[in-house]
Amino acid sequence: MELSQRVKEITPSSTLAITAKANELKAAGQDVIGLGAGEPDFNTPQYVIDAAVRSMQEGKTKYTPSGGLPELKDAVIQKFKQDQGLEYTRDEIIVGTGAKHILFTLFQTILDPEDEVIIPTPYWVSYPEQVKLAGGRPVFVDGREENQFKILPEQLSGAVTNKTKAVIINSPSNPTGTMYSREELHALGEAARAEGLLIVSDEIYEKLIYGDKQHTSIAELSPELKEQTIVVNGVSKSHSMTGWRIGYAAGNRAIVKAMTSLASHSTSNPTTNAQYGAIAAYTKDDGAVETMRQAFSERLNTIYDKLVSIPGITCVKPEGAFYLFPNVEEAAASYKDVDEWVKALLEEENVAVVPGSGFGSPKNVRLSYATSLDQLEEAVARIRRFTEK
Repeated sequence: MELSQRVKEITPSSTLAITAKANELKAAGQDVIGLGAGEPDFNTPQYVIDAAVRSMQEGKTKYTPSGGLPELKDAVIQKFKQDQGLEYTRDEIIVGTGAKHILFTLFQTILDPEDEVIIPTPYWVSYPEQVKLAGGRPVFVDGREENQFKILPEQLSGAVTNKTKAVIINSPSNPTGTMYSREELHALGEAARAEGLLIVSDEIYEKLIYGDKQHTSIAELSPELKEQTIVVNGVSKSHSMTGWRIGYAAGNRAIVKAMTSLASHSTSNPTTNAQYGAIAAYTKDDGAVETMRQAFSERLNTIYDKLVSIPGITCVKPEGAFYLFPNVEEAAASYKDVDEWVKALLEEENVAVVPGSGFGSPKNVRLSYATSLDQLEEAVARIRRFTEK
């Protein structure tokens, strides 16, 4: 049987591919250090687990509304009010099976064939694939390394055509860990508003920020920008709940209503007990989230200097998330390309990193520091040994 054209055009996830290869080598007895993971290495906080278990024991195991439990929507509304000073109502919130599925549902909702979505590079691997699956066309704008991988308002305006529907902003970023300042977001927002673009603001890493930086949502900058923005977030990264699959979007009620209708025919509803866990995540706090953030900060500050001291490797220091995105072009000069360098690093030193080509940046690689400090230090030592050979 012939597969659909849309499926045949999907580019496989480079992050999942490298993780699978690393796990294969580990299963064969190899001492592999995997730095490809896009999830915290901490368990979900116990109070969240307890809330989910309690919900099951209380018989809360049936369908819920397609757009999420009202109580969870209320918890999300309170989170926005407390963290960003944003006011939303229940009909402006949709809860879905992870932020990834929320984004997928959003693009299916807003895009017609050949509609364009502006995606800054480097980008999270699923953005362009989801746009293509919705019949749209990804338009890439180069976030230059000398500008900390951030795009400028004039670049955004210059990429707009009569087919452009939306622009994606991811801050803090996967894969770079860099953030837009309040002033930079305002300038980008005004450029998007002048062009009539929907702003898709992916804020999934907002709780994982280091140093004296503060997260800003573009939706909080003005009522006009709030009206033009769909904010996407979730508990996966902030509360180490990647497997629970709870994400959400906030924004224009007509879009949210349409997304909810679509979700009712795809997932029925987000997993019931995971929703009760997410309610606890946003209404209680035992300090686990801050403990995790501090651990990531310590790891970053410990290994960053060691990494950039390796000849042939440079790296913009991240301000959030849990990734380093070093430029290894010089270190990989004797190889056909960086992808081959990554393959050789895994085969010769048992260190798994993700090639930047999957993120639209073929000179770079992504290293996740969501693993123990001992493992990170050993991985960097192996990378040094590999490059010096």
